[in-house]
Amino acid sequence: MAQQIIMGSDHGGFGLKESIKAHLQASGVQVVDLGTHDESSCDYPPIARKVVCQAVNEGSRAILICGTGIGMSIAANRVKGARAALCHDAFTAEMSRRHNDANVLVLGGRVIGDSVARGIVDIWLKTEFEGGRHLKRISMFDEQ
Repeated sequence: MAQQIIMGSDHGGFGLKESIKAHLQASGVQVVDLGTHDESSCDYPPIARKVVCQAVNEGSRAILICGTGIGMSIAANRVKGARAALCHDAFTAEMSRRHNDANVLVLGGRVIGDSVARGIVDIWLKTEFEGGRHLKRISMFDEQ
């Protein structure tokens, strides 16, 4: 598993973020929580940018959570170097790492439950990037 994960959520993902943070910390993963820190209404784009910029700059992975995961995905993928993947099941989590080398996992706090989310996170963290033909494809992102 990754040694450090940078996390963030808006109010819609706060509860799931706290659950996943506790799960990761219990597994010995260092978690950097960049907010939000309660369920008060807040905007997700600044949180996504802060989390993803720090993760990309440090070569770390990040987890973002909002109500559906859609807004955080859109905001995260606007940051150069981000490869954010919205995942709702184990298969998409595995493939986001194996084929796309996703460095940001995005979850929908109002879409999936704690148990499913923890499973997705565990698979995403342990799955390695295959490289090969996939490396050529993800390098094309930088050309745009």
